[in-house]
Amino acid sequence: MTAGDRWWRDAVVYQVYPRSFSDGDGDGQGDLAGVRSRLPYLADLGVDAIWLNPFYPSPLADGGYDVIDYRAVDPRFGTLEDFDALVGAAADHGIRVIIDIVPNHCSSQHEWFQAALAAGPGSPERERFIFRDGRPDGSPPNNWYSMFGGPAWTQVEDGQWYLHLWDSTQPDFNWRCSDVPLYFEEVLRFWLDRGVAGIRVDVALGLFKAADLPDLLPDMPPVGPGVPYVAQPELFETFAAWRKLLDSYPADEFPGARAAVLEAWYDDPDFMAPYMAKGQLHQVFNLGFMDTPWRAGNLRQAIDRALEICGDSETRAPWVLENHDFRRLVTRLGTDQELILNPTFDYHGGKMEVDLELGGRRARAAALLLLALPGSAYVYQGQELGLNEVFDIPDERRQDPLFANTGGVVVGRDGCRVPLPWDGEEPPFGFTAGTGGTWLPQPASWSGLTVEAQRADPGSMLELYRTAIRLRRSLPQLGDGELTWLPSDPDVLALGRGDGFVLTLNLGSGPVPLPEGETVLASGELQDGLLPPDTAAWTLLS
Repeated sequence: MTAGDRWWRDAVVYQVYPRSFSDGDGDGQGDLAGVRSRLPYLADLGVDAIWLNPFYPSPLADGGYDVIDYRAVDPRFGTLEDFDALVGAAADHGIRVIIDIVPNHCSSQHEWFQAALAAGPGSPERERFIFRDGRPDGSPPNNWYSMFGGPAWTQVEDGQWYLHLWDSTQPDFNWRCSDVPLYFEEVLRFWLDRGVAGIRVDVALGLFKAADLPDLLPDMPPVGPGVPYVAQPELFETFAAWRKLLDSYPADEFPGARAAVLEAWYDDPDFMAPYMAKGQLHQVFNLGFMDTPWRAGNLRQAIDRALEICGDSETRAPWVLENHDFRRLVTRLGTDQELILNPTFDYHGGKMEVDLELGGRRARAAALLLLALPGSAYVYQGQELGLNEVFDIPDERRQDPLFANTGGVVVGRDGCRVPLPWDGEEPPFGFTAGTGGTWLPQPASWSGLTVEAQRADPGSMLELYRTAIRLRRSLPQLGDGELTWLPSDPDVLALGRGDGFVLTLNLGSGPVPLPEGETVLASGELQDGLLPPDTAAWTLLS
């Protein structure tokens, strides 16, 4: 393999949620022009690629994951010409572009779904989705439920029901209909021909459903072995075809080999191993870090599980601490870690105590762990600024269907999608030049977390990320490769990379010694040469 073929194995990828990254036209919403204008910032940060969340035409009922047209740009975000200009400008900065593909479902406003509603039962148009008659008692075809709350079926005027594992405005495609895989092959080619370096596959394991649509068994988890809408065997053929398509693009020029990363939650290495096999797609996110308590044993177990899943295959599981669907890291780590173990825990709508100082200290240490692990790492916008979850968004400003569909019981994901603070002392913090504010309100408390403020502070979170990414690129021990666990106290993680690099992460209650050598980076100040609690250090052995 050449370096161009292998870029995805150890890349630092920056996730851009376009609506909240930077506003180029002054309407209070981020756009592609805004992303392009901030490429110098991303290049200075040192990232290898950006992943763009959906920017396609959409009603935005689910943050753009309800797509009307997969081969266009929503006017709120710009035009195809803006997209092409972004890809070209990113390449000039040495940055690749990864896009989101949403193949499980579309918007109910998609022309195919509108045609299916008009055509009626038994038509070829309805075959593209999962329409069924109800049960004799008038209830839905089965007992499946929506991930956003309520039943997974909605009845239409002629009496049939359609499946939507997410919001009712997001009907699931029927991947057993030949029109659907052909359509998405065309979609992939459309964007690959425009120079994208890779794709992130949304709801990757959910495309196919068991043909007989059986009821869920009592106490069956939402994902995992045996769930009838997850990991059906037909997926392997689909992903193998996509791998051949990606491999058919030349890898001898920027952006090099084209790659894919699957969004999939998993716990069982045996369950995921087939998706790591030769000929399947390149990567499966290691999302387990995002619900792992801040404890040495739990973190080590999560790391070992991810490495075990990959085994000796060419596939890698990128490390992720934050994304657009999960609470901000500073908030998670500033919370009682016992509560995180409860799968129904939702921060009580933010009405609970969060120690942001503690969470920030731990998040700094977690950054050094993330960037020292073997393989690629994803950084969600604002993670490098140490932004906290925003809970006090007025109900009428909330956008997430989770909030509406649960009657406000679950506050949803808006709090991690608040627009970034760039400069200035008060909102909109340079995010927009417009006078109408931002689409989600920014907290005034972010005045000290702007890019401008942190650039001027050598001890800031931003400078820590910038320095760590630069060192990661320059130190031959880091990036792709192997990991060795080193002897340590139970509350300490010590891992070796290559020849003479050691990461030490202290999760205990007292300071601990560092190995003999040069400490090239630490997440906090050392105490008489000792590593304080909730602090990490990179050491080059003597």
